[in-house]
Amino acid sequence: ETPGSLHEGGELGYSVSHAYGAAYDNPNLLVAVVVGDGEAETGPLATSWHSNKFLNPIHDGAVLPILHLNGYKINNPTLLSRIPHDELERLFQGYGYQPYFVEGSDPETMHQQMAAVMETCVLAIRSIQEQARRTGIASRPQWPMIVLRSPKGWTGPKEVDGHKVEGFWRSHQVPLAHVKENPAHLALLEAWLRSYQPETLFDDQGRLIPELKALAPKGLKRMSANPHANGGLLRKALRMPDFHDYALAVAHPGKLSAENTRPLGQFLRDVMRDNMHNFRVFGPDENSSNKLDDIYAVSKKTWLAEYLPEDADGGELSPDGRVMEMLSEHTLEGWLEGYLLTGRHGFFSTYEAFVHVIDSMFNQHAKWLAMAKAVPWRAPVSSLNLLITSTVWRQDHNGFTHQDPGFIDLVVNKSPSVTRIYLPPDVNCLLSVADHCLKSTNYINVIVCDKQKHLQYLDKDAAIKHCTKGIGIWEWASNDDGFEPDLVMASAGDIPTKEALAATVLLREHFPQLKIRFINVVDLYKLVPSSEHPHGLSDRDFDSLFTLDKPIIFNFHGYPWLIHRLAYRRHNHANLHVRGYKEKGSINTPLELAIQNETDRFSLAIDAIDRIPALRVLGAHVKQKLRDRQIECRNYAYEHGVDRPEDEQWQWPY
Repeated sequence: ETPGSLHEGGELGYSVSHAYGAAYDNPNLLVAVVVGDGEAETGPLATSWHSNKFLNPIHDGAVLPILHLNGYKINNPTLLSRIPHDELERLFQGYGYQPYFVEGSDPETMHQQMAAVMETCVLAIRSIQEQARRTGIASRPQWPMIVLRSPKGWTGPKEVDGHKVEGFWRSHQVPLAHVKENPAHLALLEAWLRSYQPETLFDDQGRLIPELKALAPKGLKRMSANPHANGGLLRKALRMPDFHDYALAVAHPGKLSAENTRPLGQFLRDVMRDNMHNFRVFGPDENSSNKLDDIYAVSKKTWLAEYLPEDADGGELSPDGRVMEMLSEHTLEGWLEGYLLTGRHGFFSTYEAFVHVIDSMFNQHAKWLAMAKAVPWRAPVSSLNLLITSTVWRQDHNGFTHQDPGFIDLVVNKSPSVTRIYLPPDVNCLLSVADHCLKSTNYINVIVCDKQKHLQYLDKDAAIKHCTKGIGIWEWASNDDGFEPDLVMASAGDIPTKEALAATVLLREHFPQLKIRFINVVDLYKLVPSSEHPHGLSDRDFDSLFTLDKPIIFNFHGYPWLIHRLAYRRHNHANLHVRGYKEKGSINTPLELAIQNETDRFSLAIDAIDRIPALRVLGAHVKQKLRDRQIECRNYAYEHGVDRPEDEQWQWPY
């Protein structure tokens, strides 16, 4: 709502990372960022000082941090204001900055000091950039910064009711809280406001006098009119390669296995190749782990710190890199937000369990987008695209600490006008979803897809249709065409889809007369009524898919109660039985972990037998056989550390 702003405020800690994100690929932009000494105590802010190791003086702009030390937070002193001057100076020299100090309490003197220091810093920045651009050598200089030390509550009441206010934490609060009933407080308030001599600044109509108005910059030089602070005005659509070119050839559903994210990495490589000035990829030291490392063929990892000889052997580092990797999700998210809000495009991938590190940053950005959509002069910015991978169901080596699919539970709390959640089950669906998300604006697109080898289900044409609808019946996995189904088997997510398909096969093998409808969900918001989310299905469409009264077994990637939360108003909710992650796990094989959480093929088939009236007694022998197979699978996994080959290599048999 504030012209000229791109930093949403609210939670503290992200001002510096936003500033650097704005400066990347903006060679003529100087970003001055004011950091309060309270904010400087947060972990994200402390980490973001290292952003200068990723700033290239040739093709990036510059950031001028201004650390404002006024000494206090709400009612405590601030740490950086209470350490000796030389220690503070050494601290920021150690971060790689050259600090300049402006200190005092006399406004006129401080004004002149600040003007002189600003001039010195701007000239130093221009000198650094000129040398780098003239020589073509992108080294890491000591960038200037300013430490501004002034009293808290400067020029306010010095004392109220015998208590110090100016220069103390009380000035953070309401210094005169009883002006209506306390004449002395009212007199102090009047004296305080009159001390600014408003009669010399405004005319009788309350307008700024002409000589002061004339000092303001004109046109786009005005802070409020700076197009970088309304980045949609500068945004140019990406030049996109055809994602069909990266699709896997899938001749038969459920036969071929492939790494889901590997072709996505090849697609992102070529998006980068065609957009070398307005697209970057972000990730916390995990792009290779997440199978996206093909991007290094066109752009390395940004790095302006020191190099060692061994870095040449696979380090993939370069001062001209466009892949942003740092083991700080906070800083990466801040960079990405600043980059997007100034009119560019980006893609962020991270491990599912640790995307929670940026929970509150996601919250703040979602609020920003929701408010920006309500402001007519805010031009649309590129969506924030977040790939969540290394997911809960494939933690064969990392274990329980890496099992947490709950980020999407947080996402659904935010405005439906800005949030989207996709769970593509295979390579071609992932490519279709990623292509759509990279072209979109004003959303936060959350894509959940694992990086390991998984069964492939849909050819490229079927994948496009499926992702366009967001939800659909997989005819090849169903046998109810022309009949009312006895059971609806549904899934969302890669491993849950495989197990749901395997359960369908078990049921059809043991009960050939059973009619099963198989539904896969890519767009999670399809489950929400259309009155609650623009992607939601109408009640009629939902009822048509899920029936009015038949049992539904829904195998879900995340925590099962999220599906109930989304679909609780649907007609057949009473027959909706959701299986998902229930905080049961260790260093398990995929099938062993699924068995522990009752998302495996045997548990799902047993659950279906229990829910279908005709099978509750008839199916007793089958249930016992399935439980025996469960035990065999768990024992094998315990003894060998892997799943049985026939289970791990399971394919769709029809």
